[in-house]
Amino acid sequence: MSLDHKAIRKAYPSIVILDDSFKTYGLDKDGNQVTIVQSNVDAARVELAKLDYKNKRAFEYPSVVDQLDDIYHNGIDAWKATIKTTKDKYPK
Repeated sequence: MSLDHKAIRKAYPSIVILDDSFKTYGLDKDGNQVTIVQSNVDAARVELAKLDYKNKRAFEYPSVVDQLDDIYHNGIDAWKATIKTTKDKYPK
């Protein structure tokens, strides 16, 4: 089973070396072991999940060029409707 590197790095920003073989620790910039506590990783995972909607929205939004083109040709209200579809799909 591999470690959740993203959550571990969020919970322990001082860790610079992290490998699945370590299991319970990472290494800081000086090579010192930083013990990984699962409850801290779980809490970081929850925080990351709260922000996940931003990445999903950004991936699905049309490019800025396409959005401007939509505004020009269809108006602000049509553009808002297009954006609202994505916002509704991935709520905060």
